[in-house]
Amino acid sequence: MTKQKNYKKTLIACYLGFVTQAITANFTPLLFLTFKSTYGITLEKIAMIPLVFYLTQLLIDLVATKYADKVGYRTCVVASQLLSAVGLVLMPILPEILPVPFIGVLISVVLYAIGSGLVEVLLSPIVEACPFENKDGMMSLLHSFYCWGAMGVILGSTLFFAVFGLANWKILTFIWALVPLYNTYNFITCPIERLIEDGKGMGIKNLLKTPVFWLIIILMVCAGASEATMTQWTSAFTESAIGISKTIGDLAGPCLFAMFMGISRMMYGKFSEKLNLTKTMLICAIVCAACYLLASLSTLPILGLAGCTLCGLAVGIMWPGTISISSQKCPRGGTAMFAFLALAGDLGAAVSPTMVGSLSEMAGGNLKTGLLAATIFPIILVCGLLILKTKVGKTAKR
Repeated sequence: MTKQKNYKKTLIACYLGFVTQAITANFTPLLFLTFKSTYGITLEKIAMIPLVFYLTQLLIDLVATKYADKVGYRTCVVASQLLSAVGLVLMPILPEILPVPFIGVLISVVLYAIGSGLVEVLLSPIVEACPFENKDGMMSLLHSFYCWGAMGVILGSTLFFAVFGLANWKILTFIWALVPLYNTYNFITCPIERLIEDGKGMGIKNLLKTPVFWLIIILMVCAGASEATMTQWTSAFTESAIGISKTIGDLAGPCLFAMFMGISRMMYGKFSEKLNLTKTMLICAIVCAACYLLASLSTLPILGLAGCTLCGLAVGIMWPGTISISSQKCPRGGTAMFAFLALAGDLGAAVSPTMVGSLSEMAGGNLKTGLLAATIFPIILVCGLLILKTKVGKTAKR
């Protein structure tokens, strides 16, 4: 008698995989001002940290379009957890032993960014390949664990700093590294299926010839930019632009942002069968643009904070929603399609936060100026979704 495969174990491993990604993406931004005061790193150089993080992910996404299937899902996803752990472990060590601390930070960022890039490419197709019902809702629920992971990192880190002091951030970094180490075992032992059998996918060449695919790529760039800008800069924004303490800033800023983003994804996961995905994303994109304007133009701190946090509710379904749209429009896209989507999302996530940092530095350290410029991304997202809704009615050629 054949033993039934336990796909719930696969799902749990993927949940923790996104929690690991949330740790690598959200813990370091909490230390931006600490790096500035401890190591003398300028704001402009600090802006390079998210740039290096997402550019590394971009490179991994690009490589994965060709080699992920050949190497195998399991090998790649196990490597993602090990590299994430190593990067976190080295974060407190390298800046102390290298002559230029900033280089040590960047080396650590590159290592865990490789792991994060592999997570971005592989977890969605791994879950898509599992025999679950309501794939749209399942995808949104899967990506909600990135949000809960972000909340856990922010709340846990804030509590740790309040009890043990910010000076002990290095110890906390080692603690967070235990999550990917544990999840390595989960991915070694859980069942993993292939998304599409060999020879039955569209192939990269045909995929790149599909017009709707390029529209989806634009949507993904803007989704990544809209989400990552607030994720990377909300902590510093609430401290400097709004003028509140770091502890309150981390709780009221990025933590609430992550909470609202997670709620958005969970709610869509529950009610997805009753909602039109494109229309829902269009409404959210309009709200997102309004939140960016509120945060950047409001003269009242409470309204600026509301713009930052409520933006999480608006951007919540953009990334997983775009992935679901791609699965509907290009059902034979395969791993290459998911890798290109991750590439596009990471491109937006690399460009926008860096642009915000550079423009803010040019404006004398005024982060509101940078956030105002970043409003262009949700506006483009609105335009793209309108085109998708009105002119793209047919599924891509199979």
